[in-house]
Amino acid sequence: MPLSAPTDPVRLRERLLGPATGPDPTSGAGLWRTVEVVASTGSTNADASQRWRAGNGLGLVLVSDHQSAGRGRFDRRWQAPPGTAVAVSVVVQPRRPILEWMWLSLLTGVAIARGIRRATGVDATLKWPNDVLVEGRKICGILSERVEGQAGAGCIVGFGINVSLDMDELPVPTATSLALCGVEVDKADLVAEVLADWSQMYRLWDEGRLEELRAAYEESCSTIGRDVSVLLDAPGGGRRTVTGVAVGIGPTGEVLVRTPSGVEGFAAGDVTHLR
Repeated sequence: MPLSAPTDPVRLRERLLGPATGPDPTSGAGLWRTVEVVASTGSTNADASQRWRAGNGLGLVLVSDHQSAGRGRFDRRWQAPPGTAVAVSVVVQPRRPILEWMWLSLLTGVAIARGIRRATGVDATLKWPNDVLVEGRKICGILSERVEGQAGAGCIVGFGINVSLDMDELPVPTATSLALCGVEVDKADLVAEVLADWSQMYRLWDEGRLEELRAAYEESCSTIGRDVSVLLDAPGGGRRTVTGVAVGIGPTGEVLVRTPSGVEGFAAGDVTHLR
């Protein structure tokens, strides 16, 4: 399968830094000050974190067509052959309480699912907390990291979308790509669609409109209403599994599961769909 074309930096800047861009990257409007595109890097999150620590990363959008040392949740590796995916990291300084920062990964999932649907017509959904799926296969990973810098605590939100990987290039059998879904897409348009929706979701969160944000998430989340198992770290070491029906999302982004002992909220853990 041919490689997707490199991300066009001029086109992406035009779409993200147009007349509608405002002056305040800490609010929901006009988040982006700088848009940079590189052919390859170790990790866009690591690069963005370095910029934030140095005091000049606020409002940064960093895009790469290849990562050699990408990471996902629980320090899992995220890697794809050069030219077959697009990796993006953004830098913001949230004003919401730290207990609500889990929403950053969740709202990113909403934006990616919606952006993929608009840019390609592919029906993307979410698996709690932030896996983006197409027909049950993972097409995107998300990693949000709190980073201390000269201006205080900021957040680096990174995501990678599988664009043109072939079957033999997939990192795991449960993954997929847009090409395997039968579509081609301009990477600049795809990233712009995702970040346009990201700004909208971030605005809801920044303004404390959590019920609207929760409704948007639940609308795209295939976990809700499913029988699930949640694999958790047990006190004192080891793991334990809780099973039940996922019934919703709590105020800080935790998944709510109806178990034999009642509804419990889980802010961490590996969720498996049982049907």
